Amino acid sequence: MAQGRGRKMVVKVVSTAALLILLSTGAAAWLYSRADVISEELKSAADLIPQLKTAIAADDIKRATSAADELRAHTATAKSAANDPLWVLASAIPEFGENFGAVSEVARSADDVAVLGVAPLVEVFKSLDWKKLVPGNSDVDLAGIHVAAPRIASAAHAVRESASRLEAISVENLLPQVSEPLVKAREELAGISVPLSAAANTSSIAPAMLGGEGARNYLLMVQNNAETRASGGIPGALAVLTFDNGKMTLGAQSSATILGPMAPVLPVEEEQKRIYTARLGKYMQDVNLTPDFPTTAATAQAMWEEKTGQRVDGVISIDPLVLSYILQTTGPVAIGGSELAAVEASGLPTELTGSNVVPTLLSDVYAKIHQPKLQDAYFAAVAQEVFAALSHGRGESQGLIAGLTRGVEEGRVLLWSTRVDEQSVIGKYTLSGSIAGPSVSPAEFGVYFNDGTGAKMDYYVKRTVKLIKECPRDGYEQTTVRITSTNTAPGDAATSLSEYVTGGGFYGVPPGSVQTNIVAYGPVQANVESARADGKQTEFAPYVHSERPVGVLAQRLAPGETKTVEFTFGKIVQHSEPNLVVTPTVQSVKDVTLPSEKAVCD
Repeated sequence: MAQGRGRKMVVKVVSTAALLILLSTGAAAWLYSRADVISEELKSAADLIPQLKTAIAADDIKRATSAADELRAHTATAKSAANDPLWVLASAIPEFGENFGAVSEVARSADDVAVLGVAPLVEVFKSLDWKKLVPGNSDVDLAGIHVAAPRIASAAHAVRESASRLEAISVENLLPQVSEPLVKAREELAGISVPLSAAANTSSIAPAMLGGEGARNYLLMVQNNAETRASGGIPGALAVLTFDNGKMTLGAQSSATILGPMAPVLPVEEEQKRIYTARLGKYMQDVNLTPDFPTTAATAQAMWEEKTGQRVDGVISIDPLVLSYILQTTGPVAIGGSELAAVEASGLPTELTGSNVVPTLLSDVYAKIHQPKLQDAYFAAVAQEVFAALSHGRGESQGLIAGLTRGVEEGRVLLWSTRVDEQSVIGKYTLSGSIAGPSVSPAEFGVYFNDGTGAKMDYYVKRTVKLIKECPRDGYEQTTVRITSTNTAPGDAATSLSEYVTGGGFYGVPPGSVQTNIVAYGPVQANVESARADGKQTEFAPYVHSERPVGVLAQRLAPGETKTVEFTFGKIVQHSEPNLVVTPTVQSVKDVTLPSEKAVCD
């Protein structure tokens, strides 16, 4: 046995020596030339990516095809150089050889992405008519999406496989000249993989959800950010949105007020009942006191069907800011009708644009109309005209897609399906509005706002939210969530604003002041250690929802007043970068979520 091991050792030494001798001669120069080819070809390929993106964004099929062909040519040359026999032999050198191996894997992965990922996607791009991809147009190309789905799924799989191979390479012993490009390639593939997988999943369920296999009815909730709820605002305006083979029509419209309270009250999950009370199951206006949209949607569906007898296949939620994104592309819509004569006489605009729709719907309508029925009529007319513009194909398709995508990214567009298979796909993404499951990052924090004024004063509240990574304690991570709020209402708000806007003190809040229940969620299995109000320790209500710690604190702001609330979460076991989700308000999300900070630790 010992003699056998000795023989193997001798063979290994001799083999290594032979390789070193080989590399010490002219082979080194050849390897250097191969390295130069790989480097230059991969750089040229990388330089083509922006051109490819620009061509696709400009709907320039010829330029996109040319860029894709060039890209494949460059990656093929790099892969060929990495498959050179001498290069492969060099990869076997103990220790140093892993650098050659890593470069080979990067070259092979780049070629796989170009051939199996980019090429099929460009073919899909060539075959689809962008003008027929927006729901609402009578010529929506559902068949084209259905045919494209396998290609998109194949491309997504190729990119994921390449990303996995690169992730498996240890950079610990690699030279910087090799490890740095490798890390960059990983980051780029990760950036591509997520949206590509989303596109594959979307194409697999979109045709059926858009009525390709029979008409689908969805309950449309328009959340009013002037009176906040955890997922955005009070769901005052309701309608049924029907998709039949891609064509969209807006049907019966109603309001939460018309539906009235549920009797008996619908059952509410105990964990959420403790935090948000049984109101979740009693009033449509309160179904989204919880930030968990699947809970909200399922409850809203049950309420709608119970009150109207009309079955719906899911729930879609948007807010007035999403309407503004749509109008920026469709252009203005006119609001008219003899039944709205009183509304027109009030001075509200009869033409809404992307610029005036938000202040009109969230502020002016309450200042100029004091009758809830007329307010509802105006909201209904606005919704009817905006969706009519969509259904008649107004607006540029890519602009509409960009606007809706922005709404999804900001948490202003939410979707839930009654079909388990479809919801399992939706649940992977932020579009689902879930507070638990695959769409939630490991170190996710959430800050949600629920109005306690019983009015429309949140139009005047400006907020910022920041994460502060504190010094570790007892071996665990700690993070503080800082929420700063300002009531920008005028000093004479109690008299200058209508009672409908201020609440008139009906719920015990002085007119002009704003009361908010601030709800903060930490990562799974962490703890809410403490809460501070304007720097002073304060009491708060601790809860748990889906294994996530929850802290709740009420805050009241007089006109012009600014206050800061902080929740500190401890015993955080997740070591990934923290992610922050905040209730979408009247403000732009980028203005609310400030960059995170790190405390200075000894």
